[in-house]
Amino acid sequence: MTQSLTLENITAHYGTTKVLEDLSLHIAEGELVSLLGSSGCGKTTTLRLVAGFLEPTSGAIRLGARDLTRLPAHSRDIGLVFQTYALFPHLTVRDNVGFGLKQRKIGGAERTRRVDEMIERVGLGALADRHPANLSGGQRQRVALARALVIDPPLLMFDEPLSNLDAKLRVDMRVEIRRLQQANGTTALYVTHDQEEAFSISDRVAIMKGGRIMQLDTPEVLYSRPANAFVADFVGFDNMVDMRVISDMGESVTAEMDGGAQIVLPKSQFTVPGKKFIFAARPDGLLVSAAPGAEGIPATLGLRTYIGRAYQYTCETPGGSVAANGPLSAPLESGANVTLVPQPEQCCLLPAE
Repeated sequence: MTQSLTLENITAHYGTTKVLEDLSLHIAEGELVSLLGSSGCGKTTTLRLVAGFLEPTSGAIRLGARDLTRLPAHSRDIGLVFQTYALFPHLTVRDNVGFGLKQRKIGGAERTRRVDEMIERVGLGALADRHPANLSGGQRQRVALARALVIDPPLLMFDEPLSNLDAKLRVDMRVEIRRLQQANGTTALYVTHDQEEAFSISDRVAIMKGGRIMQLDTPEVLYSRPANAFVADFVGFDNMVDMRVISDMGESVTAEMDGGAQIVLPKSQFTVPGKKFIFAARPDGLLVSAAPGAEGIPATLGLRTYIGRAYQYTCETPGGSVAANGPLSAPLESGANVTLVPQPEQCCLLPAE
């Protein structure tokens, strides 16, 4: 039966090096949450703590009402899908999938039924008697997934399970993982460094840095409303411009960037005159316009790059260099004076750091 997972105020060390600091996380029953971040952020350490391969320095880990904090790994009854599949090369697909049931003393007709049903669910019925060496990467990944699911674990964990697959197969397999996880209603913790993978597969995503969760939210909120400059940069807000509020005009505010250029922005949490904040925008969020009277950030164009859907320009503004996109139908030359018009859906305002 699936259960919720709770981590409370977890601190962990490797020797004298602190790798997690006061980390708390709750995953509801049937929810899939991804830990996302670059190497060294603490995501794999978190998974290893939940799996029982490491012990925290302090804090508690609970699966439902059970305290896992000091419980040995073999007693936690957790399904784990590894990056390297970890299949037994001398066993067939059927025997690999049934290994966990055999270890749990489930035999006879019950084990055969559950193994055969799971092999069919992952689309490997015709390959049940093959060995791993005679399977493709995607097929081996399906075997690893079936082996983890067949024991009906209260928690299923994935340790970068798609990183060894090619690009197209990664897309196919993440759809398959999500389908099976939802069909089983299994609580899942997924670790990856791939933003697109995490966003496409998860109910919520925790973006991590330096052993801390910087923001935990739905993919939609993380993409459009990051909580801070680190998360904004991580999800593609390449442009960060320091500004301060000049005046509150009711439905909008006038803000000033370094160099004295002013811009009118929609009303936000930053309304107090003198208040500093960060204006963040994706390149798509700053439209290059040569139209007279356009309202936005004054800029001079530098390098122009063709990116398929648009031309992208390096632009010099009073607040520094930014990247902005312009339409394919109206290419502009280097040195042109233009206005960068903010597109609200691709911009956000963030607290100053």
